[in-house]
Amino acid sequence: MTFAATVLTLYPEMFPGPLGISLAGRALVEGRWALTPVHIRDFATDKHRTVDDTPAGGGAGMVLKVDILAAAIDHARALQPDAPILAMTPRGAPITQKRVRALAAGPGVTILCGRFEGFDERIFAGRQVEEVSVGDIVLSGGEPAALMLLDACIRLLPGVMGAPSSGAEESFEDGLLEYPHYTRPTEWEGRTIPEVLRSGDHAKIAAWRKARSVDDTRSRRPDLWERHSGARDQSASGVRHNEGPGI
Repeated sequence: MTFAATVLTLYPEMFPGPLGISLAGRALVEGRWALTPVHIRDFATDKHRTVDDTPAGGGAGMVLKVDILAAAIDHARALQPDAPILAMTPRGAPITQKRVRALAAGPGVTILCGRFEGFDERIFAGRQVEEVSVGDIVLSGGEPAALMLLDACIRLLPGVMGAPSSGAEESFEDGLLEYPHYTRPTEWEGRTIPEVLRSGDHAKIAAWRKARSVDDTRSRRPDLWERHSGARDQSASGVRHNEGPGI
């Protein structure tokens, strides 16, 4: 099964963009994934091919029209009936590695890219569109965010990365940041590779890497650490709760 991506955008020429080179580009040529950019303006019904209008209630900017969006989404759904439809918007839930893995394991995804002030809110309930965000930032449009999301999915597809285990020990896979990496030269500007990494003792190396993941997550991303430690405590509590009556 080929992972298929449909991108609804006002700038189809932005795709595949960087996804046409390196690992993703090679995988595209090899047919490990497929890409169909769809121009939202093709679904406009007036002679000016209008896709936006002024915000209800007043305000700056323009808003993408719900009827035009719905027609584009209906077209994409006909192409990929089983693919989830995601809209890239800073109002969406932050995308996670867990969600990316679920998408990569599926048939593909349809991504709706916003422009101007964003989407008419009615499209989300009217067409069951999931709102997702790539971070607490605002971009000029959803296309760069869509490229980021697709890259995260494509690298996880079978045969894209060199080794199947390449994506296992990475940031967010187990709720922690990945440990730091080093390579030759051993010394650079007075800074040396940690001695444990040069010891050849694999058990000590694994312990050091785990400790650094924990320490770095705790100091750099306290939000991640809180979720990780909270989930761990909940799991332990659940085990104790289930075993209690039998003791």
